[in-house]
Amino acid sequence: MTCQLSVNVNKVALVRNTRHLGIPSVTRAAELCLAAGAHGITVHPRPDERHVRAHDVHDLAALLKAWPGREYNIEGNPTHNLMAFIEAVRPDQSTFVPDSVEQFTSDHGWNLADAAVRQRLRPLIAQAQAAGSRVSLFMDPEPQLMPLARELGADRVELYTEPYAAAWATGDAAARAASLQRYAAAAQAALDAGLAVNAGHDLNRNNLTPFLRAVPGVAEVSIGHALIADALEMGYDATVKAYLGCIQAASQNS
Repeated sequence: MTCQLSVNVNKVALVRNTRHLGIPSVTRAAELCLAAGAHGITVHPRPDERHVRAHDVHDLAALLKAWPGREYNIEGNPTHNLMAFIEAVRPDQSTFVPDSVEQFTSDHGWNLADAAVRQRLRPLIAQAQAAGSRVSLFMDPEPQLMPLARELGADRVELYTEPYAAAWATGDAAARAASLQRYAAAAQAALDAGLAVNAGHDLNRNNLTPFLRAVPGVAEVSIGHALIADALEMGYDATVKAYLGCIQAASQNS
């Protein structure tokens, strides 16, 4: 299966929230991305509503109903406000992220080696799945933790890719190769455990294709910051198609 592209529209909401005019429109941005071929839309509604707000979550759920086959992914900490959204809109996928309330952006995955963390997550995973939502756990690329994610009942893991993006940005070939090897090992461990693999955070047009060529079985990438930044210059249509081109290039050279 070709890797799917889910567009995170948080940054559109962040710009909108600087004024009280309702522009740029989050739903219009999502619609334009879907029209350009994006396979889904992602949002990460934080409790402080610094970007997407509660009404955006519901508005996007209504929009996605008009796009059969496209997926809605809601990210967040299930111990904060995420579960209420899952129960209300029943997204295709729920991505559990271990963010604190005040955290600037996601910067680490779940520590499933901690029994208390596993105990807390297990019933929440079951609750989301009972609402009809596939569950993905946001994880660092640590192969030994992947079987624990599966044992908890998760359907997927999302590999946190900021360290890879940082290694790629250095231009150091050895650092790039070492990082890719680490992610490839984690992805293979997840696949071996019976999990599907997603990836996201700081992926962009420069580093996406090499990542997908090296890391086996990535089913979905969720991309927001870089894609929305590119869209400011290129427009949504051209930008989404460029990212789909990166995915296709990886598929052709795998």
